[in-house]
Amino acid sequence: MKGTILQLQPFSVNDGEGIRTTVFLAGCPLRCKWCSNPEGFDHKPKTAFYEKLCIGCGLCTTVCHLHGGINLNEPSQRAMCDGCGACADICPKQAKKRMVVETEADEIVESVKKHRLFYARSGGGITFSGGEATMQADFLDELSEKLYDMGFHLAIETSGYFDFERVKPILARMDQIFMDLKHMDDEIHREYTGVSNQKILENMKRLGEFDAEVVIRIPVIRPVNATEENIRKSGEFVHTYLPKAKMELLPYHKFGFGKYEALGMTLPSEEFSAPSEEEMENFRNILEKTGVETISYR
Repeated sequence: MKGTILQLQPFSVNDGEGIRTTVFLAGCPLRCKWCSNPEGFDHKPKTAFYEKLCIGCGLCTTVCHLHGGINLNEPSQRAMCDGCGACADICPKQAKKRMVVETEADEIVESVKKHRLFYARSGGGITFSGGEATMQADFLDELSEKLYDMGFHLAIETSGYFDFERVKPILARMDQIFMDLKHMDDEIHREYTGVSNQKILENMKRLGEFDAEVVIRIPVIRPVNATEENIRKSGEFVHTYLPKAKMELLPYHKFGFGKYEALGMTLPSEEFSAPSEEEMENFRNILEKTGVETISYR
């Protein structure tokens, strides 16, 4: 079975226990206005163009089967590009790069097997992320089953927006489940992510059906959700329905902004910013007071 991925990130230490390989799968039902992985909005293969690295040699134009030009981010060129990646393969300065590629489950298995010793010694394993990993449920089902049968420690990072019954067998294989809780207010959640939070909250309640360690993450962003009221309500919700779960607060960052430029996309609004460390510490204290244990993988 084939699927589309953004990348395989080996030696990751922020996506679960120990040293891990994170498999970023393409496709996402949300459109968070601050997203750091915009290349993962859909499943289409994509090629990025980093104009500052380009020396204008034109080699890329000699292999383009669509007869495209050098500047891939000129609107008409971007619209024409099918993301085949031939130009990226020949670029001498890596000004063009494959961002979303098609692959097979067995290819990923063979790749991660090379680092098995690091996983074993560090207590690490494989983390499925995205995009939204569950958007490719059939592919993820096959891939996670193969890795589960091989004894790898498995984790998943998810927005929580999925069909629970379809994804249930996949979640049952996980040793660790990370789920985002972006806002407790449904109207505000819709405004900033494009979808209701009701399915997410209902799916979150059901995570207690599994033996996996559950970590509920809040990406803390001004002016979206960085308020004492929202943090307190989030903690109370988690403590009520998932009393064994831990919570992690992730301050907003701009690490993905270069991807927007490389794909000819509009950057997220400048209104988004990270709270101060003092504010973050206050939010962690608020969560602790609701009875929730906080944790950090950063």
